[in-house]
Amino acid sequence: MIAGVSARRLTAFAVLALLLVCISTFATLHGIQHLPISTGLKAMIAPLLPIEWRPDVTSSYQAILITLRLPRTLLAIIAGAGLAAAGVAMQGITRNPLVSPYTIGISPAASFGASLAILASGDGGAGSYAPVVIAAFLAALACAFLVLGLSALRGVTGTILVLSGVGLSYLFGALSSTLQFVATEQQLAVIVHWAFGSVNGATWQAVIVTGVILGIVLPVLAAHSWALNAFAAGGDEVASSLGFPVARTRVVVTVAAVLVTAAIVSYAGVIGFVGLVAPHIGRLVVGGDHRVLLPFSALVGALLLLLADLAGRLLFAPVVVPAGIVVAYLGVPIFLHLLLGRARQGA
Repeated sequence: MIAGVSARRLTAFAVLALLLVCISTFATLHGIQHLPISTGLKAMIAPLLPIEWRPDVTSSYQAILITLRLPRTLLAIIAGAGLAAAGVAMQGITRNPLVSPYTIGISPAASFGASLAILASGDGGAGSYAPVVIAAFLAALACAFLVLGLSALRGVTGTILVLSGVGLSYLFGALSSTLQFVATEQQLAVIVHWAFGSVNGATWQAVIVTGVILGIVLPVLAAHSWALNAFAAGGDEVASSLGFPVARTRVVVTVAAVLVTAAIVSYAGVIGFVGLVAPHIGRLVVGGDHRVLLPFSALVGALLLLLADLAGRLLFAPVVVPAGIVVAYLGVPIFLHLLLGRARQGA
């Protein structure tokens, strides 16, 4: 247990974790076709049991749950947690509450890479899932390392990092707009749909890749929690005086945040709000200690994106609204409610 974790913080963790489990189960069992809880649980555990012990479950139910619903739920949890953790890291390392992983150009770069792959395909973007994912991932990484390279020329500071990212964001945004301008109607529809951001069509490959990267990145960020506390408290001077290698820490944390964000964006498209607002919600509930803030914000992000995807599926069924759109509608009222409540307490 982390020293100094209060009963209120532990209660917040427990409530959030319980909500995540309950809503994950609900999201897996509910959709356009409702499945009874007993049938759903049988379908999920059947593949794990020996053949002679497996319950009798309709194959169509198993296909819906194992192939469609479960990967979608897991990808929403992983994507939300990863974007939120990356947001905490970027805001801490730059001491800027308006920074998110997308501030350094990851989102526009990924959009450019995906748009380029869609235009290069001979089928108007249909059936080009793997090339789009690879192109988006490589473009996002290229942009991130270009930002770090430009920052290194002037010294890797938070301000230079953010300004370099903003400049490249505009560049990649212009490049993406140029590709959309020359795209055919079919290609343009695919590009725009990808840019909305959605976990619709999630696959087990996406879950495994993003899950493994998140599993690597989270311990790296957690190991730098003390350094993030020092950066947030007083910037480079305080961190340096406490013995932290400022430039190396900033590079390691930035690369870790970029890696998980690039992986998520390449599979789920542009979901930009979670990485900005989840860390703020976390600070309002559990405070600014990154040892606690990092895991709590990851839970907030996972729950926020899962709720957004569930609402997008159920509220306008059979039409599915992308989670990248719905997440802002859900997150803004929650954030404003917490923010105004904290302001009244401080008044």
